[in-house]
Amino acid sequence: MLTQAEKGAAFAALHARDEAFIIPNPWDIGTARLLAHLGFEALATTSAGYAFSVGRRDATIGRDETIAHAATIVSATDLPVSADLENGFGDAPHTVAETIRLAAEAGLAGGSIEDLPRSAGAVPYDTEHAADRIRAAAEVARSLPCRFTLTARAENYLAGRPDLGDTITRLQSYQAAGADVLYAPGLTRHEDIAEVVRAVDRPVNVLMGLHGGPLSLATLSAIGVRRVSVGGALSRAALGAFLRAAREMRDRGTFRFADEAPSHRDITAMFE
Repeated sequence: MLTQAEKGAAFAALHARDEAFIIPNPWDIGTARLLAHLGFEALATTSAGYAFSVGRRDATIGRDETIAHAATIVSATDLPVSADLENGFGDAPHTVAETIRLAAEAGLAGGSIEDLPRSAGAVPYDTEHAADRIRAAAEVARSLPCRFTLTARAENYLAGRPDLGDTITRLQSYQAAGADVLYAPGLTRHEDIAEVVRAVDRPVNVLMGLHGGPLSLATLSAIGVRRVSVGGALSRAALGAFLRAAREMRDRGTFRFADEAPSHRDITAMFE
């Protein structure tokens, strides 16, 4: 097994390459091992995917449970893992800083911090306060014995505020505050993503798997994106197959869904 220091260094190095890489989002040990088997180079947790797997809504899992879940993903493979740390589980900078410390203790190679409170209908923090939160997180990350890649997220688009100018201003503030990677989930237009990439000098993560986001890895890489994640999309795809199969049984009394399922033998072989 690689050491945490080796994982942290490897994860940081992925962002320095000339092409983008995909960081898929498992939601349990099994899906983490399957993604590792398929040859992905790093993994990221998903707050939504994990919440759905335990019968909860997104943004209802607390910090202790989130960190414990992330630790199980870390233990599942030899790949570096970055965690979805939501908004750091508190509004105050010192709370966010403590979340980063706990994330590092769990063996993570990185983590992301959002600029949106967890309350329903919330709007992003004002930019200065949001940058203070990233600055506190970055100070802890820099003090750690192992490399920890800090991702700062601007949540305007997911919060129903599609303001590209404000999003770029926020990302530039988070860059100045010490973020290693910048991320504005919800961007889907080629020209908007390209404008973000031009406006900052840190690696940019883009979220794919949303409706209206048909850009390929090759296209995103050519724009200058360095990391592509899919959030809860893999979880939703799996749940979609589950629901289609369940509805087929309920409504038609048939079992054709099994024709498209991988065999028991094939899945077993992936876990050997």
